[in-house]
Amino acid sequence: MSNACLASAPYISGQQDILTPDVLRLIGEVEAKFGARRRDLMAARTALQTRLDNGELPDFLADTADVRAADWTVRPAPAALQDRRVEITGPVDRKMVINALNSGANAFMADFEDSSTPTWENMIGGQINLRDAADGSIDFTNPSSGKHYILGDKTAVLLVRPRGLHMLESHVTVNGAPVSAGFFDFIAFMASSAKRLIANGAGPYFYLPKLEHHLEAQLWQDVIVYVEDALSLPRGTVRVTVLIETITAAFQMDEILYALKDHIVGLNCGRWDYIFNFIKRFAKRPDFVLPDRSVIGMDRHFLSSYSQLLIQTCHRRGAHAMGGMAAQIPIKGDEAANAAALAKVEADKKREAQNGHDGTWVAHPALIPTAKAIFDAVMPEANQLDNMRADVSVSAADLLKVPKGAITEAGLRGNINVALLYLAAWLDGSGCVPIHNLMEDAATAEISRTQLWQWRTHGAKLDDGRPVDAALIETLLAEEVALLDGTAFVGASKLGDAVTLFTHLVMDDTLEEFLTTPAYDLVLGYEKAECL
Repeated sequence: MSNACLASAPYISGQQDILTPDVLRLIGEVEAKFGARRRDLMAARTALQTRLDNGELPDFLADTADVRAADWTVRPAPAALQDRRVEITGPVDRKMVINALNSGANAFMADFEDSSTPTWENMIGGQINLRDAADGSIDFTNPSSGKHYILGDKTAVLLVRPRGLHMLESHVTVNGAPVSAGFFDFIAFMASSAKRLIANGAGPYFYLPKLEHHLEAQLWQDVIVYVEDALSLPRGTVRVTVLIETITAAFQMDEILYALKDHIVGLNCGRWDYIFNFIKRFAKRPDFVLPDRSVIGMDRHFLSSYSQLLIQTCHRRGAHAMGGMAAQIPIKGDEAANAAALAKVEADKKREAQNGHDGTWVAHPALIPTAKAIFDAVMPEANQLDNMRADVSVSAADLLKVPKGAITEAGLRGNINVALLYLAAWLDGSGCVPIHNLMEDAATAEISRTQLWQWRTHGAKLDDGRPVDAALIETLLAEEVALLDGTAFVGASKLGDAVTLFTHLVMDDTLEEFLTTPAYDLVLGYEKAECL
């Protein structure tokens, strides 16, 4: 069986301790055993897209009706994951890891996916940082201020989000072909950190992103079992939460829980990616054109239905139902704006807690006390698993109800501006970026660019009657670039490449599945140039 090999990767200090010969051998084994199956599942996504383009609509699956009807539950969550009322998320850089673990949140999701540009330095450095966090030895000294950071006595429970099944790690190959980035992240973390975490009373806990079918969940189940056996770990050592952030997965929540029932502890409303996927999967359908993203809130019928169905499904199966992200960050120097932002967070978290969610996400430590107080008031116990939400009845039509609303020039400009700012930062190595008082990851840029593509493709009308065509987008793009040119922002040096990438994503006849795919090609080019 072929071992995995390093291919044209820039050397990162300490990488030999992460990518030992045994780890590379295990990556090679997993890729050889499961790689073709993963590729077939990605091809199935493409085939489904063709059917959706031709008028098919998702529905609850007839051939798994017995799974939905049967009485079964998942393996109970371990003690460390019984109370998850507030979780904070962020990238895997060293200072962030320390601050998030010290934040007072119940859990910290360290993100190799939408919050991290997958440079080799970020990916390997992140594995080193999490290994050191797992054994409690992590520290950091700010080279500018000299401030020293260490872990406190009480820290958040660590969870890890590997990259999605669609992503590749081009710096590691088997038989000359890149390996699955998600499998790479999972195996590297398991090998370096699992036993450290177990020794400290926790375990290897994960979030699995962007699943679109229960067969993808089954693939993860089989990979997890294989790795548990390879590392001589008891079955069920690995525990996962699946993000329901695709429209097809919303129709298969029972099936996803069932496929992973020995390892899964919950589902999460990954609502920003869910909106992105909803737009993308129906992008060629004129009857699915969405209004400005700013008016697509969780109060909209299709999102409220998805959230409440998730709660009902999870609690019936003994799994946690996690709420979505509050992306707000403190607004310094504007007390009124800060108060208004906090009021939005409070309303959102009250809705989640009162609906029956067992916990929620925040992007900034300053939001933890607010979210915690709301959940404490509604949820005095560790979770709300006994809230069965028998009153909920969600149909396919509920999940597919297209929200109505205006498309405005402000919404059009906002999508252009945010997409440019995020793409520039991502290309510069930062996947988690403060933009307009929100902490943004790739999902917001994905919504922005797919909306623009959808509006242009269908000649959607602004509220003043103008069609959103290529000429209008090009005009506003030039104006937005002129406003940014010469100003200071994260990734300013990559603005030119961001504009080129943006133009491809929005103006081409074919809609890219994920912006990170062509963006990763650019990052690989930067890394190659640095190595020369």
